[in-house]
Amino acid sequence: MRSKIIEAVRKERPLIHHITNQVVMNFSANGLLAFGGSPIMAKESNEVEEIVDISSGLLLNIGTALEYDIDVMIKAGQKANLRGIPVVIDPVGIGASTYRSERVKLLLQKVKPTVIKGNAGELAHLAGIKWGTKGVDSTGSGNIVEVAQNVMQQYQCAVVLTGEKDAIQTTNGTVINESGHKILEQITGAGCLLGSIMTACIAIEGNLEEQLDAAVYFYGLAAEYAYQNPEVNGSGTFLPNFIDALSYDLTELERGITDEKGATKEILHHGQSEL
Repeated sequence: MRSKIIEAVRKERPLIHHITNQVVMNFSANGLLAFGGSPIMAKESNEVEEIVDISSGLLLNIGTALEYDIDVMIKAGQKANLRGIPVVIDPVGIGASTYRSERVKLLLQKVKPTVIKGNAGELAHLAGIKWGTKGVDSTGSGNIVEVAQNVMQQYQCAVVLTGEKDAIQTTNGTVINESGHKILEQITGAGCLLGSIMTACIAIEGNLEEQLDAAVYFYGLAAEYAYQNPEVNGSGTFLPNFIDALSYDLTELERGITDEKGATKEILHHGQSEL
């Protein structure tokens, strides 16, 4: 099913409207293009509703949002809700300042998200659960399923909580994903690009839980695959290999993942339901 979802995205090449942070625009655009989606970055108030009209999905990322940006996000989000296209909200660094926290809550009052995506610290803040954070990074530990379930219940939408293990929470239950590599922690915007790929996957017709699982699993697997390249010596050499890996077929990635002894690793860990 995961392969079919990714193939469908690449066949349809859905246009994904990004109102995202300035740090990650180029990385998000190139990563989504490699994966098979089509990005557009537009946050001018005078055109934003027209852009939503031609788009298949909307990603709202508050990473560097100014007051003007929040107003535009609300305008775009309400138009997307009216059209019935999916909206993904990424509350980057929500716990870092009162401004971020208040503006995300305002955004969630005005716009109905399809999915809220964030790391454990960000989503714990949304849920009112104590969790360690440092700027936009999560530094605490705890029950990630509890956090994801709390956010889903409060905001009545699907939730993707990212970290060493990812929790995908929908009304069908919780799926835990373990694909990925710790080098992603050293890549600015790694989570933001995942938001782009998630939005592309849920922009096509299908089951939301399966689409989110496919996006998160594939993304982590691409990171594992890219890191194995002998040319990779750190985050700088990892990035181009990662962008390339995002364009590969899922079966190619699975066959290419090896364990420490060089043998093909048996892929067992990606999609365990916890009800």
